[in-house]
Formats: sequence, structure tokens, C-alpha cells
Amino acid sequence: MIRKTLYHSQSGKQNQNASQHNKQSDMRIPGHRPDKNRGQTATTGAKSQDRLDALINKATALDVHKAQTLNTSRYTASRQNLRIIPMGGVEEVGENLTVFEYGDDIIVVDMGLAFPDETMPGIDYIIPDTKWLEENKRRIRGVIITHGHLDHIGAIPYILPKLGDPPIYTMPLTAGFIKKRLEEFGLLGRSRINVLSKDDVLALGNFKVRFFGLNHNIPDSIGLSIVTPVGQVIYATDWKFDHTPADGKPSEFQKIAKFASEGVTLLMSDSTNAEKPGYCMSERDLGLTIDRTFSDIKGRIIFATFSTNISRVQQVFNAAAKYNRKVIVTGRSLVNNIEIALSLGYLKIQPKIIIKSEQAKKYPDNQIVVLTTGSQGEDAAGLARIARGDHKTIKLKTGDTAIVSASPIPGNERAIAAVLSNLTRLGAHVIYNKILDIHTSGHAHQEELKLMIALTRPKFFMPIHGEHHMIVRHAELGESMSIPKENIFSLDNGQILEISSAGTAKATEDSKIASGYVFIDGLGIGDVGEVVIRDRQVMAQDGMFVVIMTLDRRNGKLVNQPDIISRGFIYMKGNDDLIREVKHEVRKLVESKGKEKLEPNWAYLRNVVRDEIGEYLYQKTERRPMILPVVIEV
Repeated sequence: MIRKTLYHSQSGKQNQNASQHNKQSDMRIPGHRPDKNRGQTATTGAKSQDRLDALINKATALDVHKAQTLNTSRYTASRQNLRIIPMGGVEEVGENLTVFEYGDDIIVVDMGLAFPDETMPGIDYIIPDTKWLEENKRRIRGVIITHGHLDHIGAIPYILPKLGDPPIYTMPLTAGFIKKRLEEFGLLGRSRINVLSKDDVLALGNFKVRFFGLNHNIPDSIGLSIVTPVGQVIYATDWKFDHTPADGKPSEFQKIAKFASEGVTLLMSDSTNAEKPGYCMSERDLGLTIDRTFSDIKGRIIFATFSTNISRVQQVFNAAAKYNRKVIVTGRSLVNNIEIALSLGYLKIQPKIIIKSEQAKKYPDNQIVVLTTGSQGEDAAGLARIARGDHKTIKLKTGDTAIVSASPIPGNERAIAAVLSNLTRLGAHVIYNKILDIHTSGHAHQEELKLMIALTRPKFFMPIHGEHHMIVRHAELGESMSIPKENIFSLDNGQILEISSAGTAKATEDSKIASGYVFIDGLGIGDVGEVVIRDRQVMAQDGMFVVIMTLDRRNGKLVNQPDIISRGFIYMKGNDDLIREVKHEVRKLVESKGKEKLEPNWAYLRNVVRDEIGEYLYQKTERRPMILPVVIEV
């Protein structure tokens, strides 16, 4: 097998050599059976390369550059330590973004988003704070994306333009998803998307990056071997060891063992299921469960999963075809991802199995499957709209069975429960994980996590990807595998793991590196901060109370009675006495300030009314609404 190295420097000759080398690389087409004599001639590799390039270009119109020119790193003597900075993903599930810095070079791994919880009203998404990266964007040599889930690619349209649109390196399916997301934001073409194979080797300044296949619930998931001047880092996020995965491609144990034989300075590994004992259920076993469930259900099936869970989508189509059911796909993101996966050969379905919702009337209910999104209770997703009865084309009825194939992301439990309750109120039978093993995680359980540690035998260990209690449990697993406690680092977002050429490691902090959340609210990026969130929380909990005062601008006296507006605090018509008392209190406050015979100071008056009326209402109701005093001058 010929390995392909992508070189990046100012030398055109070096790029030309790399390009010639690329053409000889063994690139496999999904679903294509490799020739028995592969690798014996450059012609065979070139034909295979051409077929893959043609498929990718035709299907997704990706800007494929196998040898992009970048400035070679300028080695800086004062930066002789490797610095690893998790900017997201080590205090939450999602928002994954990790920075590797050595000398004058920076590489970024993943750019994900996270979903808000109930304490963040009105927020659509959360992304990492990348101000420090923006200030150092000239040193970014590339962005490597490990797979196509939103918690790893979702923030790309928000962050990439701020970083000067550095090149992206990833696998074909992930590249297709990224291309579509950039297209939706009008950003396609600004950054080069370099499509890799698992046997490629990237040279990005001081970093040499190699890849190995890992199992997840989406194809093309990869782990990284990052070779640096201070040692090798194995980066494994969102993975499990599945010997019988849906796509038939187990994790590349032989590569992990080979890289481990060279010595592993640091292992960074997924912590999502570090608290769950044993092994994660195989996708094959789940496929059998889905098959049995489809065979038992006599009515219509509504099946909800993540739009990027291509493995689950494949299993639904397999079961639907076996039991002579047509599939209605609803949800824009799901439709887009199915189209991309089909075009690249990662999804295989029977011809004419997909129908439009309008055609469903031609078939009995026992021949219909509705495949939709919304497994996390998202308000705008297909399942939630069906559960509320306001979906345009899918109306729930008695005899339907709703299957939710997903594990709740922490913080989404209440939203999911509300959707499930609405489904049952409309007469549907609901199947989810607590009732039947209808979902298997894409994240390793404890025994698999220990196996990864045993395979790599790292000197240092850094658990990643998970909430703090998950990361702490993973650290304890590492200690049980004989990694010294002082060599295990459980960091927070924005902290730094610094590894020296002398073989020492320490956790440090840099005041220049921020670690807060950036909130996405509609078209706004970062314009909603913690103060705004706190205001929304107050209004959501105790409502708002508006006091409108019409004042004479010359003497500061009330022209007429104050007006009161209450929203979410009290019902105005049922609390006449309280409203009358508040108006009296406001009049007393205004008159007392008017006696001072000073120039009217409306800002001061508003503050006084806010504080005094807020305290008065608390004494009367033991609630603290948001007080909004309004002054109108006449």
C-alpha cells in the first residue's frame, strides 16, 4: 500500500512532487471492490483516484485541492513546548474545538456547536469563544474535521470566516456535509475543502497528521495520530469499538497498534459514556431489533433520529424494504444528508422506496414509514411538529407507532418528555430506549475505553468530549489502567496542557484565552451575552412589570396617573387592589423627588422607581419581576 503525503510549503516544485505522489495513492471508492493487483502500478491508482475525484466533484461540487500551498512554519525558539487548548467540548457534550500549537504553527481539530438547555431561553446554538484564535489566525495551518456530526462541524460557518478561511481537511462524506452547510450560509468557495483518505499523511508545519478509522454512528469517522517535535498525540473523539458495524468496516486496530508501537506521549479520548459499564451494543444487534420491531408493528411507523446518523438511516431503509414499506422523508437537514450520502455511495436503498407525503394515501398504513428528525425534542424539528399537530403533511392518528432512536443529550430531557407526551395524547404508541433497546450509542463504554488505553499505552492521558463528571470518571478509568494520577489531566475549556521537549507536562492558564460561550440567536452571533440571558431568565421566571410615568419636563410632576403593564407576573384584571397601591407608591416617589427643587434627572428617577417598586412588589407577592420604568416628557 502506497501512503500519500500532502506537503505544504512555498515551494512549487515540492507541491508538484506531492501532486504526482498523490495520483499513485490507493483511494477506495465507497462500495467499490478494490483490484487484486492494486498498488502494483501507478496507472491503477491513478484510475481509482480519477474515479473518486469525479464522483466527489459530480455529487457535491467540492473544491478539491490535494496539495494546497501554505507557508512553512517559522520556528520560534521561545515556543518549544506543545500547547493543547480545548476551547470547547470538555465541560459539555458538544461544542468541540481543540487547538494544537507548536512553534509558529497552529492546527485546529473540529468546529462544533452545542444545543442550549432550558436556562438559555431563545438561544438557537452555542459555539466556542475563538477570540484568541482570531488574533492568531495567520499561524493556523489547517482545520481537521473528524466526522460529520453537528457537534463537530456545526460552528464552521460562524467561526471559519473570522479565522481567514483556513483550509479544511476531512473525509468525503464529512466534506459533503460541510459543503452543504457552507452553501446554506452563502460561504461556499471561500475555504478549500481537501478530501482525504485514511491512508493520507498531512504535513502541516511542525505537525505530521495520520489517520485511522473508528466506529461511530456515521461513516467516515476518523481518529488522529498527531506527530509533534515533543512526541505523538493520539486523538480519538466520538468513537466506539464495534466488530459488526452497520457499514461493515470495524475500527482499524492494526493502525492504532502500529502508531502505539512508536510511543504515545498523550492520549485524548471520548468521555461521553465513561460512566456506563461494559461494552456498547453493536449496530448489528440494533439492526436486528429494528427489524423485529418493524415486523411486529401493523400500523404506520414514525421513526425519529439525528439527521446525520447515516447508520440508523440505513437500518430504517433496510427494514422498510424487507417489510414492503415505503419511506416518507421529512425534515430539510435529513433530506439534504440523505442526498449527499446517496451520491457518495454511503447509503444504499432500493429504487422507488422513497415517496412524497402526498402519495401516502395510495398505500395502507402498514406500508408506510415516516423518517424524520427531532429525537432531541427540538421545537422546530419534524417530530415535535407532528406531536403538536401542526405538521403540514403528516397528521398523527390512533394506531401509529412513534420510535425515537436516540439517547438524550444532557439538558434535553424535559423537551423530549414533552414531545413523547404529546405523541401519546394524539393516540400514538411510543417506543424509546427505556422501553426497548431501539438505540445504540456511538460512544465507547468503560471496557472499550480501557481497551483504547491498553492499546495505546500513553505516558499522559487527557479525557475529552463530555461534561465534567464524565471526564472525571474517565480519568479514574485511566488511573485504574496504571496511568499515574499526576499524568492525567482533566481540563476546563480554555485551559492549556503544555508538554515540553523534556517529557514533562503541566496544566496552565493564559489570561488571553477566553473560555466563555458565544450564543447564536437568529442572525445574531455573540450579541446575546450573559446579561441578556439573565434578563430572559428573570422574565421567564417572574415576568415583567412596566411602569409608565408621564411627567412635566419643567417641574418633574406627574401629568396624570401612572400606567401599569404586566406580562407574566400578575393578571391585571384580577389584581385591581395591587395595581392601585403600586400607582400610589409611584406617585409618592415622584412627588418626593419633586420637592427637592432640583433639575429633573430622569435616569435617577427610573432607578429609584425600579428599586423601590421592585422591593414593594416582593413584599406583597414574594416574586421579583423585571421592573421597567418608562418616563415620557411633555
